[in-house]
Amino acid sequence: MSSTDSTVQVTDDQMRRYAKMIYEVAGIEISPAKKQLLSNRIRRRLKESGIADFEQYYNFLKKLPISHVEWDGFLQEVTTHETYLFRDDSNWKWLRETFLPELQKTDKNSLRVWSAACSTGDEAYSIATCVADGLRNPSSWRVQILGTDIGIGAVQDANDAKFNERSMRLVPDDLKRRYFTQLGGAAIWEPKAKLRAMTKFRQHNLLDRLAESPFDLVFLKNVLIYFNADSKKCVMQNVEQVMKPGSYLVAGAAEGIGDLMGGFERIHPWLYLRK
Repeated sequence: MSSTDSTVQVTDDQMRRYAKMIYEVAGIEISPAKKQLLSNRIRRRLKESGIADFEQYYNFLKKLPISHVEWDGFLQEVTTHETYLFRDDSNWKWLRETFLPELQKTDKNSLRVWSAACSTGDEAYSIATCVADGLRNPSSWRVQILGTDIGIGAVQDANDAKFNERSMRLVPDDLKRRYFTQLGGAAIWEPKAKLRAMTKFRQHNLLDRLAESPFDLVFLKNVLIYFNADSKKCVMQNVEQVMKPGSYLVAGAAEGIGDLMGGFERIHPWLYLRK
């Protein structure tokens, strides 16, 4: 029976080898309990690539350089999760009502933000919306919001910045009107120029150091739950190295990083201050 048949799953041995390969490349652990999920996602790559079965596809990937476009397609399949603008209201309430007002009490006129594992840019444009709306005189500020993701395709989608109604469903109506444009009556929205001017996107693996000057604020949400302890430690070391003293980290409440935060003060279950 063909691996493209929806009833066929990877074997236990294939599951082990695929999981090992994914971990070695991306630092992400895929548990045996996710055999069906992994099988379904690989199956989409089989249909796209025209390769007949799981074994042939595994051997195909092993022979390719990590920079090959098929690796990008594969990693996007196995790492992508649902994303949408203004996910987790408490984060945006804090950003708009606490962080930005406090920032404007200082003598600073610049702000650097990193949206790590940004997927298709929903989070980065949520940040940009809050910043554009929350700064009293935004033209006098130098704002740089960097979004990075391991998937080249995700980065391309973030640069294209086209969001459907589902992705936009939590954006407050007043912010949607002021900072987004609906395309030709279609149920597609794109950010206005003032948001695009703040944002840029590029490919990056969280297991590698990020060659950037330090940030005032980092968002690292809903990604470390897929990493084991060693990978989490590596990622957090890389993140801490590009955070200024006094900067903030917004994380997922269930990331499991509490024992790695010696250089931080915990403000909320999802918010940390860099010492």
